[in-house]
Amino acid sequence: MQRKNALGYFYRLQVAHDVGAVTGACLVTSRDLWEQLEGLDEKRFKVAFNDVDFCLRVREGGQRVLWTPYAELVHYESKSRGLDVTPEKMERLRNETIGMRDKWGKALSRDPAYSPNLSLDTERFEYSDRPRYFPPWRRPVSQSRCP
Repeated sequence: MQRKNALGYFYRLQVAHDVGAVTGACLVTSRDLWEQLEGLDEKRFKVAFNDVDFCLRVREGGQRVLWTPYAELVHYESKSRGLDVTPEKMERLRNETIGMRDKWGKALSRDPAYSPNLSLDTERFEYSDRPRYFPPWRRPVSQSRCP
């Protein structure tokens, strides 16, 4: 959560820009694209990740996923359904997490809006101890391309 006039990392909260995915709670799309992609995959991703899966399919099809500072929304994550703390919910979340990794693999770490030099372990735009990109002059000899 950011205050209304926060600048964000490199002013990104003040400008419209590409992102890897948005939460389904504020997803806006055309009816044509929704129907073309057959909406959210609620069979494979009953609760978690169906919005991320949809956005990845949008991007896979050559479209862009945009975030805009001109929409003002309030979203209370999991307020209506509760947290994933019961054994059943934890198992469902585990299965859906595995499903995302199985379906999207390395695409999950290739967000066009997030530097491969930033950490995947935090949402605070911190430098990574394990960057996912090395310039050619710093790559190990055995590494022929980016991980």
